[in-house]
Amino acid sequence: MTNFFYDKQIRRYISQIVSIFSYFEVEFGNDENNNTVYRRVPVKYATNDKMTASILKNNSENTMLNVPVISVYVTGLEYQRDRIQDPSFVDKINIRQKRYNNITESYSTDPGNAFTVERHMPVPYSLQYSVDIWTSNTEQKLQLLEQILVLFNPDFEIQSTDNYIDWTSLSYMNLENVNYSSRTVPLGSEEQLDIATLSFSSPIWISPPAKLKKLGVIESIINSVYNGQGNLSEDIVDASNRMGNRLYTTPTGNNLLLLNGQATIYPSGGLTDSNDLSSLPENTSNTKWEPHISTFGELKNGITQLRLRKDNPDTLSEIIGTVSYHPTDPTVLLFTVDQDTIPSNTLPAVNAIIDPTRSAPGVNGLPIASAGQRYLLLGDLNSGKVGDDSFDGADAWKSSGIDLIAKTYDIIQYDGSKWVVIWSSTSNKQEFITNLTTGIQYKWNNTDWVKSWEGEYPEGTWSLVF
Repeated sequence: MTNFFYDKQIRRYISQIVSIFSYFEVEFGNDENNNTVYRRVPVKYATNDKMTASILKNNSENTMLNVPVISVYVTGLEYQRDRIQDPSFVDKINIRQKRYNNITESYSTDPGNAFTVERHMPVPYSLQYSVDIWTSNTEQKLQLLEQILVLFNPDFEIQSTDNYIDWTSLSYMNLENVNYSSRTVPLGSEEQLDIATLSFSSPIWISPPAKLKKLGVIESIINSVYNGQGNLSEDIVDASNRMGNRLYTTPTGNNLLLLNGQATIYPSGGLTDSNDLSSLPENTSNTKWEPHISTFGELKNGITQLRLRKDNPDTLSEIIGTVSYHPTDPTVLLFTVDQDTIPSNTLPAVNAIIDPTRSAPGVNGLPIASAGQRYLLLGDLNSGKVGDDSFDGADAWKSSGIDLIAKTYDIIQYDGSKWVVIWSSTSNKQEFITNLTTGIQYKWNNTDWVKSWEGEYPEGTWSLVF
């Protein structure tokens, strides 16, 4: 005997089926302006017996029938021997959580607990169910049938859950039969309803409970158990200090420059400005990767990792991605970042980064203003004209004749009637935001918006993992 478990698996399939039929409408005449009125058809989960009739009448014999309505009910659950897999098969996958901060009540990019999930072979079943379309006239029925039947050509895919480790979430609805008209449901009165019945079947899996095991993985390596005085290192007993002795191995003391998905290296101190490639000495732009990589291992395209620590090398947070050789340039490695490792945005994404003195809604390629549009400004907008009643700014940024006042690096948003400043560059809080036009993420460093994780990485802050 096993312990009690109930994961609501069949219930999730039924809920998904019910939701599929929850968005159909029928025409219900015209309003006072002669516009067509559409009414959404409700969906109920109920069996085809007197209980259904009672629900349709709101548990009263003194009310009119509430139609049109769609009812869904299960007609059978059949074990399918032709879909049987090895019952003893066990699949193991390793997963890692993101670290949860109880103070901020949010997840960070730092790694959390690691687990092994043991998934046992599920049991195959066929779920049979019917969908009754209750209408008061043929026209309503034809409207609904025409909307529904075109979806099943030959079937309709459903997904019971979005859990990525659930290997049984996908199924499909197969339309088996259509009974155009049926009046077998006892209503307890003389009202005649027009009822069409659609019969479906779906191959489903019912899974036994999975086993979850916490992993005891190696997270740090202590290079020496003794300090310089010959005493036992504090890192042995103090977990908070363990990362302080981590050894970073970078090829022969080189710095790394990562821009636009391309990584290059050069001797330490070769670049004075990470945003100005012209500051590199001439002989540092031709440093080839292969002689340095071969010293440590073999680079496998798309598998070898590049790990980066942008701000503080002593923190746990890392930017992680895979690298591959450039097909024509031996001085470049192509870098593909793991999106889960980059910092999370703290501000809503902006549609574009613009100079408000050169671009405006409907000017220089910007779309006409619409609610929700957000822009990051690269220049002041009327900020030096406060109190100057004679000043008349650009009409494109006006609202009811009032000029928009914003500063460089401010973020503005259109609320449907006017442009407003939703974030001010006077903030001294670190922020992250993404430019939707380019997909590049930026960080506010209290002075400027800079690329959040691209740029220069000095030796000791980056490493290759073979």
